[in-house]
Amino acid sequence: MFLEIKNISKSYKKEKVVKNLNFSLDANLTLSVLGKSGCGKTTMLKIIAGLESSEEGEIFLDAKNITREKAEKRNTIYLYQEDLLFPHLNVFENIAFALHIRKLPEKVIITKVKTMLDNLELSGQDHKMPNELSGGQRQRVSFGRAIISNPSLLLLDEPFGSLDSLTRNKMQKLFKNLSRKYNITSIFVTHDLKEALLMGDQIGLMKEGNLKVYDSKEEFINDPGTGVQNEILFWDKLKTGESVEENNSI
Repeated sequence: MFLEIKNISKSYKKEKVVKNLNFSLDANLTLSVLGKSGCGKTTMLKIIAGLESSEEGEIFLDAKNITREKAEKRNTIYLYQEDLLFPHLNVFENIAFALHIRKLPEKVIITKVKTMLDNLELSGQDHKMPNELSGGQRQRVSFGRAIISNPSLLLLDEPFGSLDSLTRNKMQKLFKNLSRKYNITSIFVTHDLKEALLMGDQIGLMKEGNLKVYDSKEEFINDPGTGVQNEILFWDKLKTGESVEENNSI
């Protein structure tokens, strides 16, 4: 397994917010983690990224124990809902930032960034400043800046949560395409049931600090506790004209 999480736990003020996490993820796959706000999703991501420490357990990435490694040494990138672009840098320089830090030759940087701009569908936008971009464009730039540095693991914390539904759909498709092109291994956290199913090769459900990773999407769909069956029933009733009540059991 490319990523292995073993017995990870975390408490705040004697309250356990992450409880005995155990799961693994193969390379080049995306694990969707579904759960309500406050269930421990963000804390889990921050522990894996090295932004928070765990009280017990171990984290292995590409067969290396990174449990005590500093965040900057893990080759993981954590993407927030906010794009956090550098406001004083244009699109090109935002995406090229990590390549400049690594002191790559200028010709190599230009080639890599131009290719990334094409893949992000941002060709011709390279000289724009962040405040001249739409929300979806800013998120694309954020993705490009993260992916171009070739991280071992990408950690996404509800990255499309602030976008309107149309832009969100476009970003979901874009991320799936980028994942294939750049062989991305990622954990994608969301509270949206449909998004979790769309984005993940594997899927997990987090409740009160406990994470269950399902063997297949079929198992997830058929588990009454995930809310999928309620969702199906809702739309079936709507089609037949029956009265409906939204029931989210997640």
